[in-house]
Amino acid sequence: MRYLKCIVILTMLTGLLTIGCKEKSKSTIPDEQAVNLSTDKETLGLKIIPIEHATAVLDWDGTVIYIDPVGGKDAFVNIKEPDLILITDIHGDHFSLETLQALNTQKAKIVVPQAVADKIPSEFTPQLDILNNGDSKERYGINIEAIPMYNLREEARDFHIKGRGNGYVLSKNNQRIYFAGDTEDIPEMRALQDIDKAFVCMNLPYTMTVESAADAVLEFKPKQVYPYHYRGKPDVGDVAKFKQLVNDKNPNIEVVQLDWYPKEDY
Repeated sequence: MRYLKCIVILTMLTGLLTIGCKEKSKSTIPDEQAVNLSTDKETLGLKIIPIEHATAVLDWDGTVIYIDPVGGKDAFVNIKEPDLILITDIHGDHFSLETLQALNTQKAKIVVPQAVADKIPSEFTPQLDILNNGDSKERYGINIEAIPMYNLREEARDFHIKGRGNGYVLSKNNQRIYFAGDTEDIPEMRALQDIDKAFVCMNLPYTMTVESAADAVLEFKPKQVYPYHYRGKPDVGDVAKFKQLVNDKNPNIEVVQLDWYPKEDY
């Protein structure tokens, strides 16, 4: 009987200790970090780090990819140095020469459209891979496809003309990741196939409406869609409305919200 009592008491103490540890570990993870941890876990070797607005970092099986790095060196504190840099367009929220020069990019290949290459000094020439719309290149076992990005609305066509900038589709290990860059819901976006993760912009007057973004996503049906690039001046894309529009018609598309605006001054 004493032996049984000891087992019961020991079991209860172990259970209390386990609960206490779980509560403690839960309370030490900030919400946005917890989102990244769950995303990292479910994508098998792919970690997504939102920096701000259009800027992101992917750590894909140890290959570190910077997307549209802006914000200076301070924006990338405690983040590994890049192996690969992708730049979509010439505008300052996508291309920052000052940031490229401040970062240690010596080992990095830099993928750009011609319009961006024209603005990069010759010191970077050996690192550049220039892709035009429709071109592709393999680096670090990742296939990179340059996808058109441009405006359709008459009043916005001069913001992003067809052929100047690139969206990108990255493919590896049967996963396909799409970064839209600055675009509206163009036919080339709607024609995409087998996209696992899509990073889609939605801010006026420069890109597209929430409704257009949702309609395009419903057409090409990525498994997950990450709203990004959704704040402008003065307009802010309604991400909650975007999620509703998508999931009301297709609940199988997962809308993933990451923290793209950690500072309130954007």
